[in-house]
Parts: sequence; structure tokens; C-alpha cells
Amino acid sequence: MKKILLYGSWVCVYAVCALLGALVAEPEGVRRLIVIFFSLLFFVPPAILLVDARKAQEEKTLQVLRCISGASLALTMLLLVGNVLSALGSEALGTVLYWLLLFVSVPMICSQHWFLSLFLWACIFFCTLPKKKNS
Repeated sequence: MKKILLYGSWVCVYAVCALLGALVAEPEGVRRLIVIFFSLLFFVPPAILLVDARKAQEEKTLQVLRCISGASLALTMLLLVGNVLSALGSEALGTVLYWLLLFVSVPMICSQHWFLSLFLWACIFFCTLPKKKNS
């Protein structure tokens, strides 16, 4: 039951971050604090899932988190490169790639602290990797 609530809250924070990222282009003052708060809150449910899965040695949950974080990192990289290369293409292509990036890496666009979001995704990814056994 706890997992379902954590996954559900993660989806809800994702939706709020996506909405904030789409509607609040350049936040200032209190709005900036709100978007940063929600973009950091986005990483709380997966962190709790990660800690619980490590304690209980639940490989399935770790694998789900690894797939989600790995996919987000890979797609973010591809879309960032695509956005840079879209400067050579049409404006419509750049807009489409940006909106795709918005939904792939929601907390990154929401907070506008790209390095922090990528770092937290990478932390989740590397913490889900299997531990090396000592011989």
C-alpha cells in the first residue's frame, strides 16, 4: 500500500511540475521558490522508494527506478542535443522538441536548475545499480 501511495504522489507532483513548467516561463520572487520547491519535491517519492527497496532488498522496485531514471537521463540527453541541432531547422521543430523535453524531464524545466535535476536523476540511477559482491 505504501508503494502505491508513493507512486501516486510521484505522479501528482509530476503533473504539478509539468503544469508549472508549461505556465511559468521565467519565475521571480515567490514563484521561483514555488517551482524550485516542487521540482525538489519531485525527487522525494523515488528517494523513499529507493531507501525502502534497499532495506528490503527488493530488486524489482530498484529495477523500476533504474529504468525510469535511466530513460529520463537518456531521453533528456537526446532531446537536449536535438534542441541544439534544431537551430539549423525550423522554429516549429525546435518548439516540438522543447515541449517533448518539458514532459521527459519535468523537474529540470520546472526549476530551471538543469544541473541539479540531472544530478538527482543520476543519483537515483546509480543508487539502484546492483552492489558489487566482495570475494
